Amino acid sequence: MKKKNEQQELQHQQQQGGLQKHIQCNKGKSSKFKRSTSTLQEDGASSAILLLACYMSTEFYNGESSSTVDEINGLDLSLTAMAFYRYPLMSMLDSNLVLPLDDHETRDHKRLKRTPSIPDDIGNNCNSDSRDGEISRSGSTGSLISLRRLQFRDHIWTYTQRYLAAEAAEEEAAAAAAIGANSAEEDGSADGMRLVQLLIACAEAVACRDKSHASALLSELRSNALVFGSSFQRVASCFVQGLSDRLSLVQPLGTVGFVAPTMNIMDTAFEKREEALRLVYELCPHIQFGHFVANSAILEAFEGESNVHVVDLGMSLGLPHGHQWRQLIRSLTDRPGQPLKRLRITAVGLFVEKFQSIGDELEEYAKDLGLTLEFSAVKSDLENLRPEDVKTFDGEVLVVNSILQLHRVVKESRGALNSVLQIIHELSPKTLVLVEQDSSHNGPFFLGRFMEALHYYAAIFDSLDAMLPKYDTRRAKMEQFYFAEEIKNIVSCEGPGRVERHERVDQWRRRMSRAGFQVAPIKMVARAKEWLGKNNVCEGYTVVEEKGCLVLGWKSKPIIAISCWKC
Repeated sequence: MKKKNEQQELQHQQQQGGLQKHIQCNKGKSSKFKRSTSTLQEDGASSAILLLACYMSTEFYNGESSSTVDEINGLDLSLTAMAFYRYPLMSMLDSNLVLPLDDHETRDHKRLKRTPSIPDDIGNNCNSDSRDGEISRSGSTGSLISLRRLQFRDHIWTYTQRYLAAEAAEEEAAAAAAIGANSAEEDGSADGMRLVQLLIACAEAVACRDKSHASALLSELRSNALVFGSSFQRVASCFVQGLSDRLSLVQPLGTVGFVAPTMNIMDTAFEKREEALRLVYELCPHIQFGHFVANSAILEAFEGESNVHVVDLGMSLGLPHGHQWRQLIRSLTDRPGQPLKRLRITAVGLFVEKFQSIGDELEEYAKDLGLTLEFSAVKSDLENLRPEDVKTFDGEVLVVNSILQLHRVVKESRGALNSVLQIIHELSPKTLVLVEQDSSHNGPFFLGRFMEALHYYAAIFDSLDAMLPKYDTRRAKMEQFYFAEEIKNIVSCEGPGRVERHERVDQWRRRMSRAGFQVAPIKMVARAKEWLGKNNVCEGYTVVEEKGCLVLGWKSKPIIAISCWKC
């Protein structure tokens, strides 16, 4: 018995001696861990994972734990296999895995404590998840480094994706809160916030093709989104129509793709939409403001010229009587200096009969003012327009005018718009005037477009509420036959059927630059504000200059942006 005790004591002393050598060998490496801990607070989970990688490579390459190497080497660390682990490596980050401290004795003690815990944790993790999926094992020890690096890289990638997803969700929640706060304030209760929550939940259900849940939410929304209610209830009713149309065309789960609706913005009765457009022009400052700034830029381009030509894409939305060009003709006849010899206007679009009737009125109007006007129409949509369709003459100054038109040519690919811009560039205009809605309704994801559109049109309906009474029929016509048609097209349509592809001015700036155009700064903020006051525009509208462009907004929310470009 005494001899046995002496053998055990001798064996224990040998183990202690080997352990002291192990500690001395790793003291230099431990200092690296001390320095690494300072980065944890700055870099978060990614730094912790990298630090853990350094620690594990130190422990596993000391030659003391061959069984640990075998355990780790036996793990399948591919992305497919990692899907069967609940939280890769998270079991190692428990209370037993303590980072080195400043005190050498405490540090050595902690190293003694955690060294045997690592293989135990890994083994337990593998065993606990073996029932969820089969884990393949490999007998090769030469691939340990590459396998472990793959695991840490994938682990960091996973956390990065989680962070980005959380950030996107936070931004979406902030936007929803802003919309809800505005609507709740105007209702004087939490009804507005509840309506926002229902709309977003319904949009998510529609995006997930959950017809039963979406239908239940739509039923509740219809009883709360009133056409003659508060401004947010009215705009919500338009989005309910769009969600309902989209849901009716959604394919069941498991199928691929989305059936594009056959309807588009022009399916509404032409007379109703034309009347609504006329009311928007008369009562809202959006289009009139665009005409005013566009004409100012055109007059500046025509300064000192006697032979001028305007190419109007879409003929200013086909508004009757040609209001924009009546104003331009009057300004040209009143300008001092050299008289104008000839003015030409070319309208481009499919409704040539309507354009020609407008042109006939303009020619008579110009004749009464002593000015010769030559009007012509080109029957073509923008995508099929060719340079030879527009007749130009030597010595004339050309200007291209686009009022809320070019966004209709924007597609998933940039080919269509680039082709149109290239044709315009070949015409060599002195100025291209671009008036567009300043909002991001052409994003790649449905929910993002939905939130942007909800925020944008909520501001427009709020401005209508400030201008007109609740039961004014003119207001209802504008909301239901003009703005509602835009909303439904944004929400319910995909592919070629979605033509309301509004983008922000920064995106237009990038597109125009790629097409070879350079911005021609508009410096007339003071005149624009004076125009708002002169025309008794409702208080709440603002005008700001943004990188050479003029932006009309409602209570700091951008609505319309006007920019000028030169070749």
